[in-house]
Formats: sequence, C-alpha cells, structure tokens
Amino acid sequence: MDTDSRRALSELIDMLREADERWISPEWNLHTDDDAVDAHRALMHYLQWGLVGLFERDPSAPRFQRFVTPSQKLLGDNPDTVYFEAPVSAGHAYRVRGETKGATYVSITVESSAGWGSMDNQVLCVINDTTLDVDADGRFELLLGGEPRQRNWLALPPQEGAIICRHYFEDVTHAATDPNRVPAMHIEVIDGTPPPRSSDASVSAGIRRVAALVRELTVDRPPMIDGEPRSWVSLVPNEFPPPGMPGDLGLAATDAAYALAPFVVGPDEALVIRGRWPRCRYANVSLWNRHLQSLDYANRSISLNRAQMVADADGGFTAVISHTDPGTPNWLDTEGRPFGIAFWRFMLPEGDIDTPQAELVPLADLPTRL
Repeated sequence: MDTDSRRALSELIDMLREADERWISPEWNLHTDDDAVDAHRALMHYLQWGLVGLFERDPSAPRFQRFVTPSQKLLGDNPDTVYFEAPVSAGHAYRVRGETKGATYVSITVESSAGWGSMDNQVLCVINDTTLDVDADGRFELLLGGEPRQRNWLALPPQEGAIICRHYFEDVTHAATDPNRVPAMHIEVIDGTPPPRSSDASVSAGIRRVAALVRELTVDRPPMIDGEPRSWVSLVPNEFPPPGMPGDLGLAATDAAYALAPFVVGPDEALVIRGRWPRCRYANVSLWNRHLQSLDYANRSISLNRAQMVADADGGFTAVISHTDPGTPNWLDTEGRPFGIAFWRFMLPEGDIDTPQAELVPLADLPTRL
C-alpha cells in the first residue's frame, strides 16, 4: 500500500526524530537532563495540539478548539484565560455564536496564517467587548467575511487564516482550571455544504500540517532572538522592560500591553518585585518555562492577577519569586527552577504603565527588604 499518507507519516516520524536529536541539544542551549525532560514535555504538547487542532483542520467545516489547557500548553498561555481557535478562509463566510460567560474581558482576532504558531502571522482585525453587541444574557453573534457590516463583523484574510477568541477572567481562582468558566462557542459556514469524506490527499495533508507545526516550534525557531527584540522584551535577567504594545504580532492581542523578562533565582535567593497596576480591564503576571509554557497553575502559585494580589499600604504591590514559600503575600513559585520567564499582561491599558522594578536579595534577608 504505497499511499501518500504513509509517506507523510514517515515524514512526521523523521520530524520528531530531528527535533529530538537537534532541538533537544546544546545547539538550542539545552544541556542538562532537566532541560531534556522539559523539552520532551513541550514537544508532546506541540504534537498534542497538532493532532487535535490541525490534523483534520478544514476551513470549509471549522470547529472551535481550546488550544491551551492545564495539560496542553504552548506559546505563552495564561491561567486566567480560556482560548478558542478555528480555521477560516476568504472562500467562505461564517457565523460565530458565543457567550461572554461573565468574563472580565473578551477579545476576538482574525489573523493571517503563514503557519500555525508562526510569529510571522499578522493580526488583521480585532473586536472586543467594547464594540461587540452582547445581549442581556451575555450572548453574541459575529459574522466573518461576506458583505461588510457596521457591527459585529470582521473581515477575513486573503487566503487561509484563523479566528482566535480570548475570554479573560480576573478571579481568585484560575479560569483555565474551572469547567464552569468555559464559554459555549460555535462557528459555522453560512450556506456551506458538507466536505467530502477523508481521502489519501486530505489525510496526508493533515499529517503534514502536524509535522509543520512541530517543525515551526522547534528546529525552525532560532535558539536565540534574531536581531533586536521588541521593546517590551528584556534579555537581561531580573530586569523588566517598559511595557509595550505588540502591534500585529501573530498570536498576540493587539489591545494589550506586555512586558517580559527572564528570571534567574538561586535556592537561597528571592526576586522582590515592586509595581503598581495601571488602569486597565485586566492585568496579571505569570511564570513560564523557556518553551513559553506556563508553570503548574493548577497546583501552585505561579500567576497573580489583581484579584489575587495583596496590595501594599500605598496601593502598589510587592511580589516575590522564589523556590520556597517565604511566608509573605504574593509569592510566585518557581517550582525549584533556577531559570524561567516572567510575563506581564495589561488589557486595554489607559495612560502610562509603570515598569515593575525587581531586586535579587538573599532569602534570609527577605523580611528586612519588604
């Protein structure tokens, strides 16, 4: 049986082998057994999303999928957000029915698709709950493509792309772990016809999409930032840059401000962070590993939003990143990792945003530094 699907499967297996041999190696600054374990876990999460979200991906019969969950993490997920994604193309028009589910903030974007997970994608248009017509029960209907409309409408990319829906919840518990917070989201082709049954061509194309995703997120992604990083990305450990807007960066929310910096903390140290929340719809800080996966928010304190953060007497806040619980408010747990990434989000910010200030101190001296 000499099918193209068999050849495609062989290519996927070769791709996984290449990722194991090249990406999980010193070529990508991975040197220790712990580095390899983290990378293999990330690789499985990429493969998991590829099989769920890309293998039978068809813009003529789209389905919304949650592309990050507590057990499927990629590309900078947020514990307070429920994300949905579906394929779209200019050859169709779509109707989206959904609900806000009491979210603090809802944002929906349409982006081009150089490749799923590619930072070369561009956000083409965005609508959020400030301009989306929502009924008294929190339900809405949105049209994509077709004849332009004044309200509840988004244009489609010239070729294939994606719609991404983000529901942000600012509660004392993380929405991504709570099934009761998951909104009902449905997308359908207007006046569409059923797609043909699976064929050698469609199955092989699906397998190759999975392989392309794995490649994009591993060996095709350079081990270091190529060129100047964006203004809101710091390459200096324990030093945050001024928060900035992402522009049309793929997979980003255009109505947000971000700030990112690596943290390096020893077992007997603590990184003390002082800041002040700006006026905005939603804000938080989360810890990621080097593969842009959030740490274990289902069981640990690795993310804090404004509802979870204890304020200082002057209305600001003081947070602490350390390996062990220092017994102070606003602890961010490193899971014992000496290195990671701290990422700030500010949705619909108003005015200037103060840059968080960080100081590395001996853990034993922490009480005198707070």
